[in-house]
Amino acid sequence: MLQEFDHLPENLLALEANQLAEQLNGPSLIHIPGRREEPLFVSVLMHGNETVGWEAIRTLLTRYAGGKELPRALSLFIGNVDAAAQGLRLLPGQPDYNRIWRGSEVAETPEHRIMQQVVERMRERKPFASVDIHNNTGLNPHYACINRLDTEFFHLALLFSRTVVYFLRPKGVQSMAFADLCPSVTLECGKVGSAHGVEHARDYLEACLHLAEHPQHPVSHLDIDLFHTVAQVKISPSVSFGFAPEASDIVLDPDIDHLNFRELPAGTLFGWINGVGLDVLDVRDEQGEAVVGDYFSIEEGQLCLHRSVMPSMLTKDLNVIRQDCLCYLMERYDSHLTPPAANPSGRR
Repeated sequence: MLQEFDHLPENLLALEANQLAEQLNGPSLIHIPGRREEPLFVSVLMHGNETVGWEAIRTLLTRYAGGKELPRALSLFIGNVDAAAQGLRLLPGQPDYNRIWRGSEVAETPEHRIMQQVVERMRERKPFASVDIHNNTGLNPHYACINRLDTEFFHLALLFSRTVVYFLRPKGVQSMAFADLCPSVTLECGKVGSAHGVEHARDYLEACLHLAEHPQHPVSHLDIDLFHTVAQVKISPSVSFGFAPEASDIVLDPDIDHLNFRELPAGTLFGWINGVGLDVLDVRDEQGEAVVGDYFSIEEGQLCLHRSVMPSMLTKDLNVIRQDCLCYLMERYDSHLTPPAANPSGRR
């Protein structure tokens, strides 16, 4: 069941992410009052090994210790504390907490119903904005993700980074569920343990708490680097993969995460194939259609890009690849940004 608090539990901020399960018996929704009533909704630890959100919240709320009032109410959702206790993305038998919100394609679980409760409770509170905070395991810049091409979503993302990714897959993510309630973003804050990631997320949340309203003026294409996720790449469950030469069906390039957020030409090497075909990759476009041949080819045993794209989320963490995916493929989306003079309403 969802635990809900109308105050910050005593001594909670003293706990590291891997200690939260000692005080919280599961996913918890915590409401903290502020001068403006419409709350900022923040979700952390959707993945138990991504601690940046909790660390950012700890340092932020410590600034308001001693009875200082927040400039805006805050509703904090703390997700997978059991996985966090073991430093894992998720525990065996658990669903991915960021794939089980509204629109999920994952088989129904009790955790699905918890996320439905969170959405309904927050619908009653009329949130001002929603922020879901994540780390990633490869070499990626800090960037924000949105699920709607809308002025308020753009401005909320740009407050964090000029690099913005628009995506519609994977389904069942927190930011999509909250997009029906308020402007929502997902923050990608670099690797776990980076002090810069924590500071960046903390300062962003502080700025959001001080916003009186969302800007309405259109976003110029000169002020944003907008990318569109066109495909998700997974490796088939029955296939072995790794980085050691000739040890697996797929041998990945040992420097593969250096390809993130680089616009790569066709023919770029991703790895080597040992006695298997392209069907070892499950590549799906926004509609969920299989499109592996559109993006990859095998050339003399080498797995290469078939067309120019920009990958993100490439990692050398084999567990993350197996639990989530190999990467996402993106294209620039600047042509979809209407020049301000042609779009006075700012809506897209």
